Amino acid sequence: MKGFYDREELIKVKRNYMKTIGLIGGITWHSTLDYYRMINEMINDNLGGVASAKLILHSVNFAEIKTLTEDNRWDLLAECITDIGLGLEEAGADCILICANTMHKVADQVQQALAIPLINIATETAKAIRKQDQRKVALLGTKYVMQMEFYRNKLAAHGIEAIIPGEEDIEYINSAIYNEMGKGIFLRETGARLLEITDGLVARGAQGVILGCTEIPILLKDTPASVPMFDTARIHAMAAVEFALSHKLN
Repeated sequence: MKGFYDREELIKVKRNYMKTIGLIGGITWHSTLDYYRMINEMINDNLGGVASAKLILHSVNFAEIKTLTEDNRWDLLAECITDIGLGLEEAGADCILICANTMHKVADQVQQALAIPLINIATETAKAIRKQDQRKVALLGTKYVMQMEFYRNKLAAHGIEAIIPGEEDIEYINSAIYNEMGKGIFLRETGARLLEITDGLVARGAQGVILGCTEIPILLKDTPASVPMFDTARIHAMAAVEFALSHKLN
């Protein structure tokens, strides 16, 4: 018995519908919630009605990721994230998002193993900064994001210079991310301290500030700032939505 669609019609329907976004989340689950919400909201804003996103989520145990990160086992982290990415690809994802900034240390290695695009959070953030014609920005995040080259190299490829705080402030921010925000603790005094650090970087010439940890936008939500704040989670989510709807926007 013939189904509702014949084969050619079914292929046409699939081509005309949105693509599926694969999320590697739990890094931490607090910001992954925001990814899920923002992507669905953006899809609905574009399509209206009761439209929502096609998503496949693999959420990790952050305790395991945190331990490997602190032990500098980037080799094992690359293997772990690659395996998850391949699993999402096999499950039907058309693109992959690693829902964290720090884990983009291994993003290029993961991309090499995938047949589908991995949307890089640092690259998309650089594009957003260039749209505002900025060339020098402050970079806040874990010590790995701030001190290692993987993130700043992506920015530099787009002609953007990133400046970071001094050692004491780097350690403060890193501790706040892992010992507070990673546990879902968002303290007003921590937000105030981050704004003080930001003001110091603005005084050094930063035209804007990259919130290079996907939990920092939660901490600083609705907080006024003297310069543009680049919410990396929102920028990343927006890039995924543009990819998912790219055939509809052409």
